[in-house]
Amino acid sequence: MKIALVGPAHPYKGGGARHTTELAHRLAADGHQVIIESWRAQYPARLYPGQQTVDEADGEPFPRTYRRLAWYRPDGWRRAGRRLRPADLVAFALLTPIQIPAYLTIMAGLDRTVVICHNVLPHERRPGDITLTKALLRRAGRVVVHSREQADLARSLAPRARITVAAMPPHLPKYPDISDISDTAPRRRQSSAAEGCRLLFFGIVRPYKGLDVLLRALAGTPDTITLTVAGEFWGGTAATEKLIAELGIGDRVTLRPGYVPAGEIPALFAAADVLVLPYREATASQNALLAFAHGVPVITTTAGSLADQVRHGFDGLTVAPGDVADLRRALKTVGEPGVLARLAANVRPPDAGSPWRAYLTAIAG
Repeated sequence: MKIALVGPAHPYKGGGARHTTELAHRLAADGHQVIIESWRAQYPARLYPGQQTVDEADGEPFPRTYRRLAWYRPDGWRRAGRRLRPADLVAFALLTPIQIPAYLTIMAGLDRTVVICHNVLPHERRPGDITLTKALLRRAGRVVVHSREQADLARSLAPRARITVAAMPPHLPKYPDISDISDTAPRRRQSSAAEGCRLLFFGIVRPYKGLDVLLRALAGTPDTITLTVAGEFWGGTAATEKLIAELGIGDRVTLRPGYVPAGEIPALFAAADVLVLPYREATASQNALLAFAHGVPVITTTAGSLADQVRHGFDGLTVAPGDVADLRRALKTVGEPGVLARLAANVRPPDAGSPWRAYLTAIAG
C-alpha cells in the first residue's frame, strides 16, 4: 500500500517523533510505500516551554520525510490534503489537540484514515481540548489506542468510532554500545545494600509525572538512598529546588536539567540501580522498556498501562499512583539486602518482534 504518516519526526525529539520514524521504517520493511508528512513548525513556542528540536537524531531518520506543515499556515494544510489523496492510507499521530485543526483540514477529501492516539486527551488540559478531540475521532476512519482505558475514553467521546487497542511497541533511542561511546564511560554495576541504592527519574518533568511524590517519599527513607533527576523541567527547576530544600534532602538529590541526548543515556542508566516512574496519570511509556534494555529494574505506579510492563516482585515493584507512603515502602524495600540483585537478575531486554508485528497489523489493517 501507499501509506502516509502525518506526525513529528526528526529534528523534533522525544517518543512521538521516534514512534513515527520507527513506524515508517517498519512499514517500509513490510513492503509498503511510505512517506512521513512532518512539521517545520508544530506549535507556538509559548505552548511548549522546552527544547522542541535537536541537531543529532536519536535513531536513523526516515529518508522520505517531508517537513512542510506549519501551525500558522492553513493553506499548507490544504495543500497537504491534496498531496495525500493518492495514498491508500493516511495515519495521523495525535500527541496534542493543538495538531487537530491541521489534521481535520488535511483529512477533508481523504477516503481511508487512521488516528494513532498517543494520548486521547492530554494529562494537563486546556479549554477546547475535548471539543477538538471529539471532532477528530468522529471524522477518522479508524482510531488506534494503546490501552483499554484509553479505548473507553475514546468511545466516550466518539461512540461510533472504529477503535482498535494495540499495545505500544518498543521504539527506543538507538546509539552505539556503551563500550563504543567512551573508554571512560561507567560500566553497569549493581550497588550493594551497604553502598545504598541509586534511583533515577528520567524524562521531561511535568506535574502529572509525580516527581514531587517521589521526593516526599525519598525524604522518609535511609540516607543511603539517593536520586538523580535527568530531563527537561516543564517550567523550570525553581519549584523542585524549593521542595527539595523544604524536605532537607539536598545532599541526596542531583538535578540534571535539560534534554538527554541518546548517546548519553547508556552512561546515565549504568550509574543507576532502579528507575522510578511515580506518575499520577499515564497512558503508556517507553521508559520501563528503556530501563530493562540497560538491565535496570523499575519501580512504577499502576497508572494507565505502566504496570503492564513490570512484574511486581520479579523485575520491579508497583505502587499506587500519588501514594507517598506506598512509594516510600517500595524505596525502602529495594534498599534491603539482596533485593536489588534479585530484581536486576530477572530483568530481560524488551522483545521488539512480536509487538511490532501486531502493531503493524493494527495500523495497516
